[in-house]
Amino acid sequence: MSNKKPADNKSNDRNEYIPSFISKKPFYVSDALASDSDYLEHQRLQNDSREKNDSLANAKWYTRGSTTTTAPKATKYSKGACENCGSMSHKGKDCLQRKRKHGAKWTGRDIAGDEKVEEVRLGWDAKRDRWNGFEAGEYREVVEDFEVVEEMKKRKARAAAGGEEGGDGEDVDGEEGAKYEEETDMGRKQSTSTRQLRLREDTAKYLLNLDLDSAKYDPKTRSMLDTATSTNELIAEDGFQKASGDAAEFERATRYAWETQERGDGDRIHLQANPTEAQLTRKRKAEDDISKQEKRKKELADKYGAQDAVVKSLGGLVAESSERYVEYDERGRIKGAEKERKEKSMYAEDVLVNNHTSVWGSWWEKFQWGYACCHSTVKNSFCTGEEGRRAAEEAELFSKGLLLLPAAEEDGDAIKEVPRTMEVEEDPPEEKTAHAPNAPDRPEKQKMDESRRRMEELKAGITEDEMERYRKEKTNKSDPMAAMLGMDELVG
Repeated sequence: MSNKKPADNKSNDRNEYIPSFISKKPFYVSDALASDSDYLEHQRLQNDSREKNDSLANAKWYTRGSTTTTAPKATKYSKGACENCGSMSHKGKDCLQRKRKHGAKWTGRDIAGDEKVEEVRLGWDAKRDRWNGFEAGEYREVVEDFEVVEEMKKRKARAAAGGEEGGDGEDVDGEEGAKYEEETDMGRKQSTSTRQLRLREDTAKYLLNLDLDSAKYDPKTRSMLDTATSTNELIAEDGFQKASGDAAEFERATRYAWETQERGDGDRIHLQANPTEAQLTRKRKAEDDISKQEKRKKELADKYGAQDAVVKSLGGLVAESSERYVEYDERGRIKGAEKERKEKSMYAEDVLVNNHTSVWGSWWEKFQWGYACCHSTVKNSFCTGEEGRRAAEEAELFSKGLLLLPAAEEDGDAIKEVPRTMEVEEDPPEEKTAHAPNAPDRPEKQKMDESRRRMEELKAGITEDEMERYRKEKTNKSDPMAAMLGMDELVG
């Protein structure tokens, strides 16, 4: 009789041959759920009821078609229910029914039933199952719609072929034809001149140079740079397109073949299957285009004429006599000639408004349009005539400080303009004589200074010269020699 323990008997006797990374419990295993009788419990298959419920086979989903509970509806409004419909399963802000004029809270009528709120607990696999809750029977409607469309296509193909004589074989041929049409209708995205896929016999780029230090990463371009000679030669040839020889002609032939297939012409050509036919078709097409252009050019020349000769020199242009009777006016122009045509404008022309004698825009000054009759820059203003022009000029001079106000209002003199000589010219140079700083000025100079000061006050107030004269003539009371200023005799 054997003393060997059963294989499924869980023992707490530690086996010294089991590595520590197997026998040691991970950090996420709770000690409260661990068993003291088996130290390898975390390594065994857990067949508890929780994992059975979390399996994909037992995954639950919301019941379809059931929105409310089977309990009878309430007959009056309950506290805490929805103010709009009266349901106890949600609040007023979450209600999906139409907003009532007077909610169930105030009317107490049409109380909606409580919604069925199911608590579906999904396991780890069920949460990540994208087909959980999918009803395969509902997809049958989509399949039936596609079958109807396919049947209509087959009927249309049989009607185009002349009836249902072909039978099933004709349907198969039609399906294969549609399949090949989809394959050939790839547009110009399919490249025939460059090879996009690697053949089985070709060597991969990363196997040409097995040196660990051969590949270098360029962080600026975010690309790998290979310094090996053979690898560089292979990389340099990728995506290279020749621009010399017959490469350009080959590209034009390929493009023409694509265009014939896209247009669905009767003479479709395939450059690889029959290159001779493709070349002859292109040559015939080019000759037809040239003949059509020549024919069109000849028709236009016969209809409108052609200028074959170059422009004659000025010396050859000689005035020739003519028997046509022409009358000229006193200005040398032909009488009765067609008048010069004036271009029409979108604006009204020669329209005088508000008593103006000139149109708006007839005067321009300082980047402003106006009327030339009164120099007004306001479009809706009334004309003031010559008085308005004079008033505008005086206002401009007064703003610049070029006008002096009258000395007394009782004088009937108008506002006088400052002489330009007084405005621009500087004071005449004084004679170089011994003159004390505080000595009184001459009467003529004082009179001129008064008129100048009056003008400067109108301009900017006190001038720099007046401030300088004031500083020079100012008497300092604490100066012991201040009493001696202005005396004819100086104390030695």
